[in-house]
Amino acid sequence: MVDQSLPGSDDGGGREITRGVAVAAAVLVAVALAIGWYFRPWFQGLVYLLYTTPMVLVAGAVAAAVTATLWRRDFPLTANAALGIFVVVLVAGTGAAGLFAGEELGTSTMADSEVTGGLSEVDPDRPRVVTKSVASRYASNTLNFPQYRISGGDITVYNGTPHWSYALSPDGTWNHLTKQQHGTVLVDMTRQNAQTEVVTGDLRKGIGTAFYNHYKWHTVKNGEYLVDYEDPFMVVHEGEQYVAVPYTKPEFHWTPVPHTTPEWGGVALIDSDGSLEDLSPAEARSHPVLEGQKLYPLSLARQKVAATKYRNGIVNTFTSHRDEIEVAPVPGEDNDQPFVVLTENGPEYVVAVEPYGDAQGLKEVWTVDSRTGDFQRYSPNESLFGPRKATDYVRQAARTTDWNRFTPSEPIPVVVDGEFYWEVRVVPEDSSGIAYIAFVNARSSDVVEVEQTEEVSAFLRGATVAPDAGDGEGSTDGDAPEMIVQRVADNGTVLETLEVYGNESIQIERGARNETDGR
Repeated sequence: MVDQSLPGSDDGGGREITRGVAVAAAVLVAVALAIGWYFRPWFQGLVYLLYTTPMVLVAGAVAAAVTATLWRRDFPLTANAALGIFVVVLVAGTGAAGLFAGEELGTSTMADSEVTGGLSEVDPDRPRVVTKSVASRYASNTLNFPQYRISGGDITVYNGTPHWSYALSPDGTWNHLTKQQHGTVLVDMTRQNAQTEVVTGDLRKGIGTAFYNHYKWHTVKNGEYLVDYEDPFMVVHEGEQYVAVPYTKPEFHWTPVPHTTPEWGGVALIDSDGSLEDLSPAEARSHPVLEGQKLYPLSLARQKVAATKYRNGIVNTFTSHRDEIEVAPVPGEDNDQPFVVLTENGPEYVVAVEPYGDAQGLKEVWTVDSRTGDFQRYSPNESLFGPRKATDYVRQAARTTDWNRFTPSEPIPVVVDGEFYWEVRVVPEDSSGIAYIAFVNARSSDVVEVEQTEEVSAFLRGATVAPDAGDGEGSTDGDAPEMIVQRVADNGTVLETLEVYGNESIQIERGARNETDGR
């Protein structure tokens, strides 16, 4: 019989080919794993979502069990049918898990919070005056770095005073790819007119840069991976710049269905050289760089307060809504509660809540110690209106204001001599400055308007200011001004505001001409 096999086709050659394919496949898998490991920050969001959704495992187990059972009974399922079972179980289970997670979070927040008979008084020397939208405009208008733009926007304490902080991030594709964060822009939030300061110096791992220079890429690779990082904020301490990133981590609960709730995990602190410190909450509070800074995640504070709507159980939120609350929606120009205020006890978050539904009365005010995460809730003994209604009273009181060009913004609760007020900033539509600040008595609806920062501080100290008062002599009679004069910089920033009343006049004198510049 003639041998029909081809040369080189013996079993040994076949084994060599198989071995070669296996080696190549192993190399490709190793390379893929190495690439995936290096670029793991890009997958962190998806991995964290799966990690904090234990119902994925439950749905997979149920789908596998149903499929195996039907196969044993000679009812084979297609892959699409098995996938359908998985999706149905996952959607239904995730919905139920979300309700139980909300009830768990709300119940624990109520149990851990302290009932207080009043609110801390705001520090009159460091009032919250400038809104976020106005601060962003101030920061942009005073920027003189052509290769950079501002990004971010959060509150930091600088030299003992709260400021809005922004990162100097590369602007344009080429700069984005080649440059680092160049510094920090600080806007004093306690002064009505533009008071900005720029701290320059490149940060190896900053905000608004390409991924290889980005704080998030660096933090995820070198810090905690299975956590949820909040928005960063800049810290300037003794001339050095830092990026601080609070984060939360999940707490697992297995009954009645598997679910997770967030809790404060710590703070990642990155210096200008890119060195990262992963700090626990206690370590963050004692760290010298973070002294006096807010540390507790803002989004967690809002989430916990909102979850207290389940205080009377899940069923109540679908039926009678007894004592159910909702976080009050407020005008804020891309800024919502919680609001950060500096009180005599340090920085606090305040969250005003209203009764569920169309009611606009004040149900509770929650305060959160921004450094410890301790919650307090204040329930007024009398009928007070909430922040949304306060903005309506501001509009009614200022009948001469063109409300097509101005808007009330960021109402925050303040207590002055035992009286509860809403502090409302009136902002032009273009956010070019603060037109004035209105204090609305939450009990009587009386409105007191003040123009200057000094008047804000005086009011918070308890000084008497006539309703509808302006900022100069002749304005205490409560009449509306006949003319408003504004001193405006070339970039559109309002530097100073002056009201002129009926018994007053203005005089304009031209200053000495500068012969060198022709002005």
